[in-house]
Amino acid sequence: MDAELEKFSSIALFVHPKLKQAMREANMIAEYLTRYQVKTAVGYLNDDSLRDKVQSEDFDLVVTLGGDGTVLRAGHLCAPRDIPILAINHGSFGFLIEVEAGKWQAYIDDLIAGKFWFEKRMMLQCDLRREGTVAGSWDVLNEVVIGRGQMARPVQLTARLDGNPLTTYVADALIVSTPTGSTAYALAAGGPILPPELRNILLIPVAPHISMDRAIVLAEGASVVVEALSTPAIISVDGQTPVKLRKGDQVYVYLSEYNLRFVRFQKAGYFYSRIISLMDQHPSTGEVEK
Repeated sequence: MDAELEKFSSIALFVHPKLKQAMREANMIAEYLTRYQVKTAVGYLNDDSLRDKVQSEDFDLVVTLGGDGTVLRAGHLCAPRDIPILAINHGSFGFLIEVEAGKWQAYIDDLIAGKFWFEKRMMLQCDLRREGTVAGSWDVLNEVVIGRGQMARPVQLTARLDGNPLTTYVADALIVSTPTGSTAYALAAGGPILPPELRNILLIPVAPHISMDRAIVLAEGASVVVEALSTPAIISVDGQTPVKLRKGDQVYVYLSEYNLRFVRFQKAGYFYSRIISLMDQHPSTGEVEK
């Protein structure tokens, strides 16, 4: 549906559990929306009652107040139900964020007036197969990381591409990333930045030892199988709690049937200027002495 034709009559606002200021702002937004006769519900991201209502598709839109991590967790909930997300920044960085904290009123007005567009981000499906059965399954917005966990020695992994042998990695980890994830862990590991409209998978080894040391951009629709040849090893999806792997476990990663839609007010070419702006103002670098 075109943004101009889509009307939001019910909106859920999810807040990072540790951000009291964000909760105050969420309640202000909910109160403001009542003048537009919009039904709202406000809760922390771990509010099971509100999550259940979103899963029941009781809402047309989810607004997040937090950082990129909040967006990721909300995305796992929203994408299977095709519920779009509007992200308001209460974090330190915000690659996925659209609106800065405290500056929401004009954007809410534009939202109700239909002055926005949808940006669609591809997702991946990840299945962990153990001895012929599926031991775990995840929706992926950023990346799948198969790595060594807390152990100091590298893990040995073999990768297959579309059913054919690709290579063997001896590394701290292998990242299987979406274009959205190309600005996350993959970027820190030296991978390329991909614009969000692409639908390619990235393979990026982390600290490889005498093995393939380059990132690979796979064709759209490609699928990857990564097998753990050594242990201990772990798998972590979008920064969630790691799951221990056994020797011989296989991690299948392929294009998901789901996409995550973001509400955008910026011009369609915003991505590159935002990336440069964020890198120039990275909060961990501090101010350079003159």
